[in-house]
Formats: sequence, C-alpha cells, structure tokens
Amino acid sequence: MNFDHDTGEFSRLHNLFTFHLGIAVTLSWLTSLYAAFYAPWVRNIRPLLDPANVGTVESTWSYLFIFPVVLTTAWLISIFGQSLFAKFRLLKNQAIEFGIAAAVAFAMFYLSIDRAVAAMLLGM
Repeated sequence: MNFDHDTGEFSRLHNLFTFHLGIAVTLSWLTSLYAAFYAPWVRNIRPLLDPANVGTVESTWSYLFIFPVVLTTAWLISIFGQSLFAKFRLLKNQAIEFGIAAAVAFAMFYLSIDRAVAAMLLGM
C-alpha cells in the first residue's frame, strides 16, 4: 500500500511540475522571439550589453535562444522519461526532489527572460 501511495504522489507531483515547466517553456520562447525583433543581430552581442566584459563572444542567436532550447529539452525529457524518473530517486522525500528541480527550472526561466529583456532594451 505504501508503494501505491508513493506512485500516486509521484504522478501528482510530476504532472504538476510538467505542466508548469510547459508554461515556462512557452513564455520563454515567446519572450525570446519577441526580443529577436528588437535585438541587434550581431556576431558578438556581449560588448553591446556590457562594454567592460569584452572577452566572451556570444552571437545574438545563442544569447537569446540557448535557455529556451535547454528548457524545451528538459521539458521533453520530463514528459517522455516519467517512468524512468519514477524509479530513480536521489532523496527520500519526493517533494524535495521536485522542489529542487523546480528551483533549477525557475532559475533557467529567469535567466531566459532576463536575457530577452536586456536584448530588447538594447534594441530600443
């Protein structure tokens, strides 16, 4: 009976996490695509954003779209790897595991939005 309870709890948490990650992926892509219309398309956008940091080279495409691509990949892995994740556990408490995953996903979502806003402000 304990196993059934754990399975049900995992399914509930996984469905909740996957749903919210899907919303974050959608918002990340929409914001990055919107910023793509305003951002200057250059080979190295870093000196335009931060003139003091000229050592790192990053194109506008990679600057805007790397985090949405990573979030989309994580979302697809989460959807198609549900049975694998149900068997693989790092901690005893599933809520803590999903909380850590949500914190990492939120940080990546925040960085995606932050980069898009920085590119939009640069282009305006």
